[in-house]
Amino acid sequence: MTDADPPTSTKDAPSTRSARSVLITVLGELVEPYGQPVRTAALLYVMKGLGFGAHAGRQAIARTGSSGLIAARRDGRETLWTLTDKAHRLFTEGDVRVFSTDIDTTQWDGRWLVVNVPIPESHRSTRKKLYAALRWAGFGNPTPGVWVTPHTGRAAEAAKAIDALGLTANTVSFIGTTAAAGISEEELVRRSWDLDAAEDAYAALLERFDSHTFGSDDELLFNHVELADALRRMTYVDPRLPEVLLPDWRGQRAAKRLRDLRAEWTPAAHTRWRDIARLE
Repeated sequence: MTDADPPTSTKDAPSTRSARSVLITVLGELVEPYGQPVRTAALLYVMKGLGFGAHAGRQAIARTGSSGLIAARRDGRETLWTLTDKAHRLFTEGDVRVFSTDIDTTQWDGRWLVVNVPIPESHRSTRKKLYAALRWAGFGNPTPGVWVTPHTGRAAEAAKAIDALGLTANTVSFIGTTAAAGISEEELVRRSWDLDAAEDAYAALLERFDSHTFGSDDELLFNHVELADALRRMTYVDPRLPEVLLPDWRGQRAAKRLRDLRAEWTPAAHTRWRDIARLE
């Protein structure tokens, strides 16, 4: 889901998020499950409820269309938008990584995937794109140019991102266990991810969403999308590490509670969405 804008920190306020990033969450949460075209008006209705005006909403839709995630067709005076194959792939992968309860954090073979990919300071755009892709894949950055993850199965994903940015020729990667020389595994985790900040962000989300009561169907729908969007963004800062690397980390329990809340709200949120989108 790296087509969306990652947060610049774990404490980004909703107002700092781009309309396009939030729209991608709307598409993944509400449009993807039905496989049907959606009217511009339905998307703008939800975007307005999430705090974005009509101009920002229309710009987000146009930019998302330009990126190849949605395609337009006219139906009388209305425009209908259909998700592309690119979008389907994006959401299928993203749902597993962000919301799945089947990821087993108790199993790990002790091996790390390590990538060394130096980028000059002058290539800021390239660095931003690479960092977003690697963080989405669960990598942390313990020292300049070095990225690590215990999710060794994501080597191909990292290689694809590196190759797309023309960085393959200067990149070295390997898989192995930590050695006697150098910092401990505990220190490696501490330097690679700001898990204290991630824990604080989860606590703030729990305070905001847990035990929430809704005054209307729209309020539930908008909170459902906002929670899903927050969890998607947390993937950039919480790599869902194996439990052996994070014994008794409160962030894991908070994340599970938030994923459970999203699942609890989904049926009612989708009932309201079907009314708005006129889906059968």
